[in-house]
Amino acid sequence: VQLQASGGGLVQAGGSLRLSCAASGLTLSRYRMAWFRQAPEKEREFVAVISRSGGSIYYADSVKGRFTISRDNAKNTAYLQMNTLKPEDTAVYYCAVPRSDVFSQSPRSYDYWGQGTQVTVSS
Repeated sequence: VQLQASGGGLVQAGGSLRLSCAASGLTLSRYRMAWFRQAPEKEREFVAVISRSGGSIYYADSVKGRFTISRDNAKNTAYLQMNTLKPEDTAVYYCAVPRSDVFSQSPRSYDYWGQGTQVTVSS
């Protein structure tokens, strides 16, 4: 199983980025999928999660209204559209998949992880 996260970069505050997470070795439509992020010297924190069909979505309060999680099961890929970025959004962003169909904001509930993509927002 491999999750390949991409799309990070350097952007000014107020700008946008779109992250992608391409899955191989598993059929993504059978699993929930989440995004987490980790800033330097901070714990990994939950960003958003999407159900298998895409019909159920949940966001962390810190990104609600600015970020949009989505998925294209035909492409075995999930996305995180990030708008109105703030300097405090600076972090390494990870996509993750749990083996079981569990709704959780805890990183411990997720079994497969992408390698992370750096997002840096300048003020």
